[in-house]
Amino acid sequence: MKTLYLLRHAKSSWSEPGLGDQQRPLNKRGMADAPVMGERLQARDESIDAVVTSPALRAQTTAELFTHGCGYAGSEIAIDPDLYFLGSGSIEGVIRAQDDRRQAVMLVFHNPDITQFANSIDYAFHVDNIPTCGLLKLSCAIEHWSDWSREQASVDYFDFPRNDSGSVVRVASA
Repeated sequence: MKTLYLLRHAKSSWSEPGLGDQQRPLNKRGMADAPVMGERLQARDESIDAVVTSPALRAQTTAELFTHGCGYAGSEIAIDPDLYFLGSGSIEGVIRAQDDRRQAVMLVFHNPDITQFANSIDYAFHVDNIPTCGLLKLSCAIEHWSDWSREQASVDYFDFPRNDSGSVVRVASA
């Protein structure tokens, strides 16, 4: 059994209109939300073995702040251009390319891809929009990442910064 976490980047800044999309930083709220979401993961006694992020600055910064908040023991955060608005096929490719020594992998990327991808995995889960810094935990009934498929994955929970209770939104079993 493998675990896959999907994290949408935290709230980004639009204060500098001349910046290219990949150079946009996080805004103040985004800088605060990402480590809090990492702390929530750690509070649930969960951990990640590897992190892969989109090359966009806002996604990289989210990954760094989140992993700091959750006490990530890994030494690096991998950057994969296939997580930058290339759709479900490229996301699946990133998942299938993961090292089998890793049991829990987190991908950090963007909307609308993350919402569309999450909604395509588990018919018991549907959300109109995964908010910034929204986190999904997926259980994957596979031994090797190369065997990943949507049919072998299910959404365990969904959490997001404005979830005032701090409790995850559980998904009903199929």
